Amino acid sequence: MRYLIDTNVFINIVVEDFLSADVRAILDDYENIIYVSSESVKEFVHLVQNEKIKLPQFGVFDLIENTLGLNVKYVTKEHLQTLAKLALVEGHNDPSDRLIISQSLTEKMPLISSDTKFPKYRKHGLDLIVNR
Repeated sequence: MRYLIDTNVFINIVVEDFLSADVRAILDDYENIIYVSSESVKEFVHLVQNEKIKLPQFGVFDLIENTLGLNVKYVTKEHLQTLAKLALVEGHNDPSDRLIISQSLTEKMPLISSDTKFPKYRKHGLDLIVNR
C-alpha cells in the first residue's frame, strides 16, 4: 500500500523516532511504499539551513531516498487544484499542511501525521493515520 507522511513524521524518522507502534509497523513493512511530500522536503531543508536540525554529511536526497528508502512525491498541478478547492477548517490555516493534505486527497493515499488538527479534514475525505 502507498502512504504519505507529513513533515512532523518525516522529522521524527530522521531525528527523534517518536513513532507509535502502529506507524512503525507501517513504515517497516517492505510491501508498503512510503512517500514524503516535496513540501515536507522544503520545510526540512529550511530547518537544516536555520540549524534547527543537523543533516548528515551525505545530503537531503541521499538521506531520503537511499538511507531512509522514502520516495519524494512532488507537487503537481492536480495537487494545487485540490488545494484551491479545499475549504479552510476552523483553527487551521498552515499552507504547507494544507498542501500535503491536498496531495493525500488527490493521490488517494492515507496520510500519516502527528498533527492534532488534521482529523478535522476527515470530513473532506482525508484518510488519516494518527501517530500518537
